[in-house]
Amino acid sequence: MSFGSGAMTNSISEIKDCKLIFLIGGNPTEAHPIVGLEMKKALRKGCTFIVADPRKIWFAQHAKLYLPVKPGADNWLLNAMAHVIIAEGLENKEFIKTRTEGYEELREFVKDITPEKASEFTGIPAEDIRQAARLYATSEKSAIYYTLGITEHTCGTDNVRTIANLALLTGHIGKPSTGVNPIRGQNNVQGATDVCIPNKMPGYQDVTDNAVMEKFEKAWGVKLSRTPGATAPTMFERMSKNQFKALYVIGEDPVLSEPNQDYTIKGIKNLEFLVVQDIFMSETAKCADVVLPAASFAEKDGTFTNTERRVQRVRKAINPVGNSKPDWQITSELSTRMGYKMDYPSPKEVYDEIASLAPIFAGINYARIESNGIQWPCPDTKHPGTKFLHEGKFPRGLGKFFVLPYRAPAESPDKEYPLLLTTGRTLYHYNAGTMTRRSVGIIHKTNDCFVEVHEADAKELGIFDGETVKISSRRGSITARAEVSDKVKKGIIWIPMHFAESAVNKLTKDAYDNITQTAEYKVCGAKIEKI
Repeated sequence: MSFGSGAMTNSISEIKDCKLIFLIGGNPTEAHPIVGLEMKKALRKGCTFIVADPRKIWFAQHAKLYLPVKPGADNWLLNAMAHVIIAEGLENKEFIKTRTEGYEELREFVKDITPEKASEFTGIPAEDIRQAARLYATSEKSAIYYTLGITEHTCGTDNVRTIANLALLTGHIGKPSTGVNPIRGQNNVQGATDVCIPNKMPGYQDVTDNAVMEKFEKAWGVKLSRTPGATAPTMFERMSKNQFKALYVIGEDPVLSEPNQDYTIKGIKNLEFLVVQDIFMSETAKCADVVLPAASFAEKDGTFTNTERRVQRVRKAINPVGNSKPDWQITSELSTRMGYKMDYPSPKEVYDEIASLAPIFAGINYARIESNGIQWPCPDTKHPGTKFLHEGKFPRGLGKFFVLPYRAPAESPDKEYPLLLTTGRTLYHYNAGTMTRRSVGIIHKTNDCFVEVHEADAKELGIFDGETVKISSRRGSITARAEVSDKVKKGIIWIPMHFAESAVNKLTKDAYDNITQTAEYKVCGAKIEKI
């Protein structure tokens, strides 16, 4: 919406040369350790860090400025920083004039959003907000990095656009070691998004665009609907109302990963038919009518696209175990049996078809990425790929400022549930733990659920470090081991999402961003009780 592209603007290799990194709502040393290593290189080279996070993560301890922002209050912090940049004349006037639109409206809007006012909502001292704005605006090379701490809110899209406002105000975009950089959480999240989201055809081409759809219809010999597909929350809502008959789940475990677990399970039980395609028997697969055994990454060829938009080759190391098959092959066989023949000899032909229909991949082919991957957009085979985006021009033309008032979380703590629960990932596990909790080495490091509690809260509740406690919300209860420290602020508790036996998503609320429908995993009311 702001730039015309939703991907990470800059490259991993550029991180070490940043002069300032504003890290907000992310924990790269645990959730994105490769990016975290590059940030440590930048730190060693003298890079200034501003860290905004409700938890005292590793980088918070090494930052010039740590902003312990209250979950759900990021909008106040970011708009107050914009206020300071404009009020103190730190904006890049030439960049704003030549490459943006909507500045006057933003300037008028943030005029009254002072650091003092923002401090009441964020819990951050006003002078720290001022210092953050000055440091970010005046550094030679400032880059913003964020992850799910920004997006997993009912106002997640607003948060991202407010971040984009800061980059547009200062001109820290379209240059090396700058930009706005969402860090993808797993190795092919970017690749999946590039080719398969409900309202787009591969390469972010709109399903409502007749010219686009006619191109795909001609290539595939079919008639295609112009109606965008359903998002996961929409599907589960329809399931709960018996309006959705069947579901085909590939490499996902919604029983553990969707919010309000009881609601999710109820929807799944309402289905007439559930198919799960996965490499292990996940919690969702246990509910399935049919389980299709898929091959792991080591058992198949193809491509992955990583967080920096780099399309890379994946090569089969071992043959598929048992009767398992690569996902592309299973889907092709199903399609053929359902009446539309897919007879690709290998994943190469699948990729070649994508590249022929999606301009951002047009110049990328298997021969070119044998030794090194290439970053899209890459419009032709002579193009080297794009190391950083938006040099000289944005895909949408001018970068757009958005006026975005604060919107409160869908649920906040109250007398009955006085603690604010937020969730996340640990270094040792991925998401639902379907793969990582089968690793003996990883299990040795951590294999039980825990809840981080501030020392003052623990003292009030009579809770001791290491004891098992009960955590409840309006949707359910779980038990976990208490970890008492000052890592979280008073009034906040944090629980990882990996443990089926103590599934934190029994507690989280099924409230969603109004645009992306990303769930609000980062804020809900909770309480802790001794057992």
